[in-house]
Amino acid sequence: MISLIVAAEGLALLSAAAWYAVQLLSGAPVASLWGAIFTLALLLAAASWLLAVGHFLFRGYRWTRSAALVAQLFVLTIGVPTITGGYAVAGLAMVIPAVASIVLLFDKRVIAFASRAGGSPPAL
Repeated sequence: MISLIVAAEGLALLSAAAWYAVQLLSGAPVASLWGAIFTLALLLAAASWLLAVGHFLFRGYRWTRSAALVAQLFVLTIGVPTITGGYAVAGLAMVIPAVASIVLLFDKRVIAFASRAGGSPPAL
């Protein structure tokens, strides 16, 4: 379940990056072209990171719990001010999955499942 939440967040960030790229290509005004390109690169990097964390969390790797926790804390630092800034729906769409993920990350079943250290023996 938690890997699905993290992967869904990655897909949402990837769709935000696609929307941002379309806006850039359509000629939306930007203060700095290189700054906008850098922002697009950051969005793509964060989306790919969340997708990788979701994938390896599904496979049970230990390092993914800390990576998912840090990602959820970043989402909370953006989601809470979004709610208080008057965009309640967008903020709740960020905060609710982040809180659910944080709660699930400390569940005994998730901790027991995500105990793989990596480097499993080769198949052949």
